[in-house]
Amino acid sequence: MNNFRFITYLTSNIGTDQAAIEQLLSHCSIREFKKGEFLLRQGEKCRYSFFVERGLLRQFSIDEKGKEHIIQFAPENWFMSDRESVYFDRPSSYFMQALEDTVTFLLDENLFLELSKSDTAFLEFNNRLLHNHIRHLQRRITQLQSATAEERYLDFIRMYPDLLLRVPQIFIASYLGITPESLSRVRKELAGKNHRM
Repeated sequence: MNNFRFITYLTSNIGTDQAAIEQLLSHCSIREFKKGEFLLRQGEKCRYSFFVERGLLRQFSIDEKGKEHIIQFAPENWFMSDRESVYFDRPSSYFMQALEDTVTFLLDENLFLELSKSDTAFLEFNNRLLHNHIRHLQRRITQLQSATAEERYLDFIRMYPDLLLRVPQIFIASYLGITPESLSRVRKELAGKNHRM
């Protein structure tokens, strides 16, 4: 198994020696998920952060009316986890599902905390991941409250530039908090603007 992406990610994002990275890798497990398979279901406790080596994940909730609300996609080189479930040892409010055949590295959160105690580089890395996650969620909240559908769609393209052909339109609409019909309208309007330029 070629774990080039994960090793490259760790090497470029953790300012620590190779021995510490190898120690982390030795405690990680690799798991493959088939398209449609769940990594986590609502009500289960999340025990890992998942690093996507190859493939694509989505994280979503289902409301009382049965409607799905996608909060995150994770393509290659992205992490996905339910921090609330992991940190507070609570049942998850979310589902995590593979949208393609996906290869992930499973990082046990307890191991990460132990390494953070003994190596400040891991502590800084973990803090950076956490703060990046918070920043992303705050931006999502602001967008859902105040941005237009077009602004949200353009931001989606900036954040996930390679997902337009990999993700069904209904999932993109769910992520944006709009209907598939509204998404079609936004795309047509943008195509019209680009055509006139």
